[in-house]
Amino acid sequence: MSSSTSQSTPDADTNDPLAQLIANPLRPLPPHWTRPGRVAELEHVRSLSGADEYWEWVANQQRWMQPWHTVRSGGISDFRYFEGGRINVADNCVDRWAEDPVTADRRAVIWEGEPGEVRTLTYAELADQVSRLAAGLLELGVRKGDVVGVYMPNLVEAFTTIHACNRIGAIYTVLFSGFGEEAVASRLQASGAAAVVVADSSYRRGKRIPLLETLRAARDRVPSVRATVVVDRTGDGVTLQEGEHAYAAVLETGAAGTPAVPLDPNEPSFLIFTSGTESTPKGVVHSVGGFLLGTWANAHWQVGHEDDDVYWVAADVGWLTFPIQAVVGGLACGMTIACFEGALDTPTTARFYEICERHRVTKVLAAPTVARMLRKFGDDLAAAHPLGLKLITMQGEPLDADTFEWTTSTFDAPVVNAYGQTETGSTWTYPVYGAEALKAGSVGTPVPGHEYAIVDDDGEPVPPGVKGNLVLTTPFPTLARTVWNDHERYVTTYFSRFPGHYATHDEAVLDHDGHLWVLGRADDVINVAAHRISTMEIEAVVTAHSAVVEAAVVGVPHDTKGTVPIAFVTLAHDALADDAQADDVLADIKRRVVAELGGYAQLDRVYVTAAMPKTRTGKIMRRLLRDLIEHGEPTGDTSAMEDATALDVVAAAVQK
Repeated sequence: MSSSTSQSTPDADTNDPLAQLIANPLRPLPPHWTRPGRVAELEHVRSLSGADEYWEWVANQQRWMQPWHTVRSGGISDFRYFEGGRINVADNCVDRWAEDPVTADRRAVIWEGEPGEVRTLTYAELADQVSRLAAGLLELGVRKGDVVGVYMPNLVEAFTTIHACNRIGAIYTVLFSGFGEEAVASRLQASGAAAVVVADSSYRRGKRIPLLETLRAARDRVPSVRATVVVDRTGDGVTLQEGEHAYAAVLETGAAGTPAVPLDPNEPSFLIFTSGTESTPKGVVHSVGGFLLGTWANAHWQVGHEDDDVYWVAADVGWLTFPIQAVVGGLACGMTIACFEGALDTPTTARFYEICERHRVTKVLAAPTVARMLRKFGDDLAAAHPLGLKLITMQGEPLDADTFEWTTSTFDAPVVNAYGQTETGSTWTYPVYGAEALKAGSVGTPVPGHEYAIVDDDGEPVPPGVKGNLVLTTPFPTLARTVWNDHERYVTTYFSRFPGHYATHDEAVLDHDGHLWVLGRADDVINVAAHRISTMEIEAVVTAHSAVVEAAVVGVPHDTKGTVPIAFVTLAHDALADDAQADDVLADIKRRVVAELGGYAQLDRVYVTAAMPKTRTGKIMRRLLRDLIEHGEPTGDTSAMEDATALDVVAAAVQK
């Protein structure tokens, strides 16, 4: 990396890991990474008088069907934006580019399947298919306000389905294609889905994953589902059951198309489930106009559209990042989006590089897990595939300084590290591409329209260099509007801890350069290769095993995946008759977790212990279990533990 560095932070306390971390130097952009036009535009919007004027500027970049009269009303937990206006997401992401002779033939989506097939749709072709599918869904009885499940891997049909829903005002909910039967059923039940669009199978690491088979097993428990639309991904032909319709036939039925429906920008558009710290998944609701405006701004500042760009969002459609950066935000900016179905190391470790070369990718978004994987594959492989990337942007989990340094130096491209949450609907703090200095590991400074504070447990602000609770102090359009069918849970979860503020439930610290560092969850939610999951969801599966008396699941660091789940279990006596029997039980526990939740939740290890460290009220002290794995001993207060000998029992199990 050829940029100069400046060290403006005080000398780090060599005995304080946090101080050492945030003392990383600030790096001004070298000339070949700088985009003067973006610098000027950013200076302009930062000069606007407050967040509302900024969001008015963003709104004026979109196409409205009816003008609005008020930028914002309400407080932080009951806000509304652009009252009186009417807008449609599909109209802005697809139609307006398809109707422009300059952009109609621009590639909208470049898709590659894991076996190697390639499909490309221009904006004109995408608009035609979206309109036909929307009309076909109407013929199946899907109406405005109905929930449509999208259960498929990264396919062109994920784009068309989402925008067909946007076109008619249906509410889509994306189900991660790695989900098992239980996870699919629980989310469809909670949403009351009226229809599901599903691929017959997907390909992952050379294997076929039978999605339709999983859906059929789950569907018996979801009577609300009236219609299933089946995408023949494999080309093998699908024998349809009652209530199932071939995707191609639905397109044919809707051949006449249907116009985009004008919608209130505050109506629900998108429902995504996040477990949080509780075992019952929460359906987080994002709005029509809010999600569109916020994701347009997100893609605009974090990535930026430049001539001849091909932007590869190397993420799964089931991860919120994909709808934000690709399906909605990316297309709203008129970008060309590359989309890949399978594993980035299949069939060889060169697959990532080959995709970039084949499709002339200029910008990539990925989790830090991907960069760690490429680093593991070695410098020789990278040198054999010079890519000429203009940007690598990362999000989804903490980015360590070593990975940042390797990535910037290997690809000679800026690494924009961004932070957001499912609930925020976009990333909201990062160094703006081509305009702002970088710092290894930090998430930069908030982009316009967003304000935050770092507070102690009493809600009082803490000074730079001191860790605290990260809160948001003002609303913004992409912030979640409610929890599906449970607004009280929304208010309690996000606004009760620090009244007047949105609680991220993350810890953070501000350094002396004004850069923000997000340190991780303050609860038991973990990120496994950028997929967010509650340990309690995994525990529910583990404890359901007949041989398990008690269980606790914690997340611990992993070199490639960022975090992996580890289970501690106490088994019934008859399951411990001999080592072989116990081993069979542990293998069965691992299998069940994968079968019910998906491969991303796979347990890295399972320890058998006769006791658990607990508080006097009987709560398992999971942080102590985590300490034993990471440090070999407790690092925090143990005074609340009822029986100190329990920790010795667990330690012996770990060391066995």
